Amino acid sequence: MRHRCKVPLLGKPADQRRALLRALTTELIRHGRITTTKTRAKAVRSEAERMITLAKDGSLSARRRALGYMYDKPLVHALFEQAPERYADREGGYTRIIRTVSRRGDNSEMAVIELL
Repeated sequence: MRHRCKVPLLGKPADQRRALLRALTTELIRHGRITTTKTRAKAVRSEAERMITLAKDGSLSARRRALGYMYDKPLVHALFEQAPERYADREGGYTRIIRTVSRRGDNSEMAVIELL
């Protein structure tokens, strides 16, 4: 049973799933938009929004939590400089998921996730 299990398992063990979400979150914040499967995009949305919320907070403990999660230290510092003024008027909903064509090899639903 998976009753009340919010996180999609993505067909991976917990350590690989955590590493995948960390990598996707880091690349989304670095490039602004990434193309991935729809399920992965929905899973990475909550992590990316959590990092942006930490950056809006701007405290030392929030910076340390973000540094412990994301893979790129200069990227975290850049996020903490830009996010408070970029997302000052937003209370959440920092990302957008747009469905695209299915993948040719396995007909998997693809999506583009981007920062607003």
